[in-house]
Amino acid sequence: MAEVLSQNEIDALLSALSTGEADADELKKEESEKKVKVYDFKRALRFSKDQIRSLTRIHENFARLLTTYFSAQLRTYVQITVASADQIPYEEFIRSIPKMTVLNVFEVPPLDGRILMEVNPNIAYAMMDRVLGGRGVSENKVENLTEIETKIMSNLFEKGIENLQEAWATVAEIDPILTDFEVNPQFLQMVSPNETVVVISLNTVIGETSGMINICIPHVVLEPIIPKLSVRYWMQASKKERSHEEIESLEKRVKKAYLPIITELGTTDISIHDFLQLDFGDVIELNQGIDVPLKVRVGDVPKYIAQPGQAGKKIAVQILETLKGGDEDGK
Repeated sequence: MAEVLSQNEIDALLSALSTGEADADELKKEESEKKVKVYDFKRALRFSKDQIRSLTRIHENFARLLTTYFSAQLRTYVQITVASADQIPYEEFIRSIPKMTVLNVFEVPPLDGRILMEVNPNIAYAMMDRVLGGRGVSENKVENLTEIETKIMSNLFEKGIENLQEAWATVAEIDPILTDFEVNPQFLQMVSPNETVVVISLNTVIGETSGMINICIPHVVLEPIIPKLSVRYWMQASKKERSHEEIESLEKRVKKAYLPIITELGTTDISIHDFLQLDFGDVIELNQGIDVPLKVRVGDVPKYIAQPGQAGKKIAVQILETLKGGDEDGK
């Protein structure tokens, strides 16, 4: 971001230029020299801003699905939204989370590697309290989890992560599987400390308790689907070419389809009284002469002009011409 000068600094700079104390050419030279940026190889940026935005959109959908899931499971007010999406070294992510927290490790076959869902203890205990019939009160004692508490939490998050499959459906068909449940980040080494990971932070509110849910996705997991995270992939129209056998089968089915074909001999208007008096043998006079061509409708669309006749012992019509456009109303 460019440095913003105060009014006093601007006045001092103009005064120095006018008195000759500062040279404009020297200032331009210094400005050009400052264009060199320092690159930290320990903090390698392996994802473009475009790809990070795509991951953000995917997990915004995941956040909505989680909101619906936890609202139904906990029967209380739940709101989950994406707070940020950043790419950082794995070591920096581990240092940023609490020393004792709730860590769920998932495999996402067929993709390689594992992803990590870190749930703030305040949120995790509020969820467990609701499952056990409480009011959603948070009590941070994550280092002393009992086997029952561990099982309740792992089941809750294992079913919740199933929504990730639907959220990722546009870029990859995955099958999330919970493989590990841990409370101490130091005992969890998924990738090397300098490996780049994408961290999606979800701001979570459950009742009166709020906290963060962090999803850590290593680069090795996303590497096979990186091309699908670009805008060009999202915007391109994917057209699948049909095989010859598929086209031939479709044509055969269309040829066997039945269409109602109606030939209008004419129309007339009669009163309700005359209509109720109609009986077998009565003759209705139409408003169209026998020498006027007839309109043939395919379904409800006028398609042909024809004349009445006879084919063998059957009444028939002979097609004279085709109506262009097929959108005439027949009037």
